[in-house]
Amino acid sequence: MRFLRHGRAQTLLILFGIAVGVSVIVFVTALIAGLQANIIDRTLGTQAHVRVEAPREANRIAPVPVGTLQLVLEDPRPQALRPIDNWLQVRDVLDRLPGVAAVSPVVSGPAFGRRGSAAESVALVGVDIPRYLRVIPLDEHIVEGRLEVGSSNAVVGSKLAEDLGLRLGGKLRLDAGEGREAIVNVAGIFELGVRELDARYVYLDLKQAQSLLALPGGVTVIDMTVQDLFGADRVAARVAGLTGLKAESWMDSNAQLMNALTSQSMSTRMISVFVALSVALGIASVLAVSVAQRTREIGILRAMGTRRRQMLLVFLIQGAVLGLAGALLGALAGWGLVWAFNNLGPGLFEIPMPPALVPAAMALATLSGVGAALVPASRASRLDPVEAIRG
Repeated sequence: MRFLRHGRAQTLLILFGIAVGVSVIVFVTALIAGLQANIIDRTLGTQAHVRVEAPREANRIAPVPVGTLQLVLEDPRPQALRPIDNWLQVRDVLDRLPGVAAVSPVVSGPAFGRRGSAAESVALVGVDIPRYLRVIPLDEHIVEGRLEVGSSNAVVGSKLAEDLGLRLGGKLRLDAGEGREAIVNVAGIFELGVRELDARYVYLDLKQAQSLLALPGGVTVIDMTVQDLFGADRVAARVAGLTGLKAESWMDSNAQLMNALTSQSMSTRMISVFVALSVALGIASVLAVSVAQRTREIGILRAMGTRRRQMLLVFLIQGAVLGLAGALLGALAGWGLVWAFNNLGPGLFEIPMPPALVPAAMALATLSGVGAALVPASRASRLDPVEAIRG
């Protein structure tokens, strides 16, 4: 500590450098984490983490005798609406699956929405509201009316309501083809913030949607949310193995988003590594200068009986103290930057402060300080007392 006090200017300079580095690590890491959370929330706020559907229909080629050359010109088979067989049993199995937070059966299919002479292509979505709200918080996106389906009530998107001139209490005729029609009352209008969904989705009661889409007692999709967002692909693979159904995670259906999130995380790690290296080099240079300036003092200490191990510890402790003190200042500065962004910034999104971030940054800086002190400390411990005193 006396060595650090004697080189006060150098000590303050390196403390400032460490504090800047740690504050950059804390702020940038928290910023990227907040940005990713905001992107994921906006993207997954309108879709399930895992979607379970019936397998796609495939052509079956008749067997031919062995040795026969068969030339096949094959067109892909058209995919009609297919219900999930035994969906009640599948739902119960998924409810008990570890890592699954919510399960919601859904019936969805195309239809036309008509009002007067105007007609729009719509997507009918039949849901069990209590279960569906655990997957998609539709109630948070109601802008007019109430979330009520069943008893000939429906909830429509804001863009669809605008295009068809619908308002609360208005009537909407739904035509699913082949004479399957129904007139529903508009009980609510939602706005999910995705133009395609707001212009097409019509939420109905599960049974009414089954009737309109000619799927009595069946569902077309089972939506799921999982506890570990980034473990959705593993859950999907397990569901597919258990049920034999097609299970797709949000990571598969949003490959570009996943690539962007991975790139952001990699950028954060690279920034942290380079900042830690710069901190380590700064500490190493300061301690190297300290050893050079105090060669005579080190020689006297060694001549008085200070052992090599004790001399090594002197400079290792200096590195640790510099790293810890600078990290503490940097953590406070990083916390202040996060507070300023959340309270005085543009307000685009909130930056959360992960509880482990500050201790991790401080530990990284302290370990960098100890690591950087190894070379100067080793050099100081190997000095010959006589040569060091002669200077």
